[in-house]
Amino acid sequence: MQNSEAMALSAALLAAAGDLTQRIHAGVLARGFADLRPAHGFAFARLAPDGATVSDLAAHLGVTKQAASQLVDEIVRKGYAERRPHPHDARARLVVLTERGRDCTRAAEEAAAEVVGRWAELLGEGEVRALRDRLARIAPYGPIRPAW
Repeated sequence: MQNSEAMALSAALLAAAGDLTQRIHAGVLARGFADLRPAHGFAFARLAPDGATVSDLAAHLGVTKQAASQLVDEIVRKGYAERRPHPHDARARLVVLTERGRDCTRAAEEAAAEVVGRWAELLGEGEVRALRDRLARIAPYGPIRPAW
C-alpha cells in the first residue's frame, strides 16, 4: 500500500470514529441528557455494569487520577454516579452508575444503533457486519479512549 493510500485510509477511519462519537453524543443530548460531554460516555462505558475505582477509571481514560477524580466529582454531582464502599478494599471507593447513569448509557446505545442503522442502509447489513469483523481483527484490545 502506498503512503498516500495509507493516509487516506487513516483519515477515513479517524473521520468515521469522530463522526460516530459526535452522532452518539447528539443522540444522548436529544434524549434529554444535555449536561454531558462525549468524555462522560467513555467513563460510563468503564463504570457499567459493575463500577470502578477512580484509579481504574484513570487508567481506562488515559488520564491522571486527579483528572479522573474531577470527572467523578462532576458526574456524581449531576446524579449519574455515586460512590460506594469497595466490597474488597476498605481503603477504596467504588464509583457506580445510578439509574440516571444507566438511562444515559441506554440512550447512547440507542443512538449508536441509529448511526449503525444508517450505515446499513447505505452499505447493506452484510457489509456492515463484515466491516465490524474486519475492524475487530485489527483494532487493539483494551479501553476506547477519547481523543483529548
